[in-house]
Amino acid sequence: MTPRGMPSHPAVRAFVDAVNSQDRDALWAVLAKDATVVDVGTKRDLHAWVERELFSSHARMEVVRESSGGLSLTARFHNDIWGDIDTAWEFTVTDGVIRGFVTGPG
Repeated sequence: MTPRGMPSHPAVRAFVDAVNSQDRDALWAVLAKDATVVDVGTKRDLHAWVERELFSSHARMEVVRESSGGLSLTARFHNDIWGDIDTAWEFTVTDGVIRGFVTGPG
């Protein structure tokens, strides 16, 4: 679960909540159809990345802190591939949907 009130940006909060509840429909609803992901400096195929890193590996995010109005997060991330790692996330949001995000070690 995320700490109370974080993330403060509604689209990012919906993303984190969808990851933590393992709700694919909710996640795809908050991501733009042409959204992008950059993981550790490399642009990835969004659909394959989401399935591998978030859903089939049972990911969870615990937000530690936020900045930039909730568009930048530091989170304790866990999945069955990497175990527990500290991560940083930067989201780009337009018209209430996530257009892209960048993630990596935090």
